[in-house]
Amino acid sequence: MKTSSGWLAVVFVAASCLAQEAVPITHLSVLQAARMLDVASGGIVTPGEVLVKGDRIVAAGSHVEHPAGAEVIDLGDSTLMPGLIDAHVHLFLHVGDEGMQTVQESVAERTLYAAEAAKNDLMAGFTAERDMGTEGAGAADTAVRNAINRGMIPGPRMRISGNAISLTGGHEDAIGFNPDQHVLSNATYADNADELVKTIREQIKLGADFIKIYETGRDSYQSNVFKSMYQYTEAELAAAVAEAARLGTVIGVHCTADPGASYAVAAGVVSIDHAYHLSDATMRAMKEKQIYAVPTFAIAEYFADHAANPAAAEHRRAEQAFHAEEFRKQLAAGVPMAVGSDVGPFPHGTQARELELMVQFGMKPAAVLQADLLNGAKLLMWDGKIGELKAGYYADVIAVPGNPIADISAVTKVKFVMKGGIIYKR
Repeated sequence: MKTSSGWLAVVFVAASCLAQEAVPITHLSVLQAARMLDVASGGIVTPGEVLVKGDRIVAAGSHVEHPAGAEVIDLGDSTLMPGLIDAHVHLFLHVGDEGMQTVQESVAERTLYAAEAAKNDLMAGFTAERDMGTEGAGAADTAVRNAINRGMIPGPRMRISGNAISLTGGHEDAIGFNPDQHVLSNATYADNADELVKTIREQIKLGADFIKIYETGRDSYQSNVFKSMYQYTEAELAAAVAEAARLGTVIGVHCTADPGASYAVAAGVVSIDHAYHLSDATMRAMKEKQIYAVPTFAIAEYFADHAANPAAAEHRRAEQAFHAEEFRKQLAAGVPMAVGSDVGPFPHGTQARELELMVQFGMKPAAVLQADLLNGAKLLMWDGKIGELKAGYYADVIAVPGNPIADISAVTKVKFVMKGGIIYKR
């Protein structure tokens, strides 16, 4: 690991060089392109212009004012659109044996990986993300978020959850190791309502923006039947949601199936992440309460493509097909969607594939972009600040070739990235 650590140190320095000082609040720039995405309508404006002052958008439309002295940036035959949002990432994970990374790598080394991951995601056009747990790195994500906010390293706007919460012996616990070695869990233990409340208080104290809880454990998919054991009761989750609300925040859950999903929805979480199989009653409740499903198709595709053997690959592809069919049922039931990839175990900076898969499995490109940008902004608690090109919003703007409404794959080919008025890629 010495070679890896040395290489990462070089990468960290390089990443720091990409970070820039905040733009002066008086700096003016005009972005021009052949097209601009109107997110709310799902349409395209031609041509497109965005006037930026400091870190905010002043105006956007076919034509905007060109103040004297403004820098004009012509992006040619491309589409201007808001920066992408990934509602389910793991900055502290990378490609390789996920279970052993936390055993073999120090938190310091993993933090260097996280800094590189944040840069790669930003350069791919993701200007805001929700990190769904450090997987054993504690509150190290607080340092990464703060370094990004201070301009020390480049990265997306981050909502962080610290170490996710799970049961003793539950999802992400260190199971199958020599007990005498006392291998630590990749989640923080909480075994009842009182412990959930205490752990939530501790995580907020350490800098978490929201709370992530593992509500389901090991999954089983056999003969087209998907099952997953719940971890917390509705009453326990309700106590957790109430405490999070008291502290001014929300809870998202790792949850693949009922009955765990029904307990989480009844308790009032804001998202059901993975959502492989939901009952009709759970889907109705999610629609009524506007609780988002976050499908995370991209990671499942990656695992199938990199399975240990053909039989394992076939099983994973069958499970993905099952999930896709369930996804179509959820769409038909009116379940609101957000876009999250679960990137980390597959390469950071490649997760725009999630949008392609959501289109492949049944959504229209405009609807996927609205799920990503409008619903993502709400889920990340930045509604009215990101997700659209509108006056007063943060100047988080990307440019992609072609027209993403006609061909969603355009979002995988980002050619320009601005976050907070700072250009990171051009």
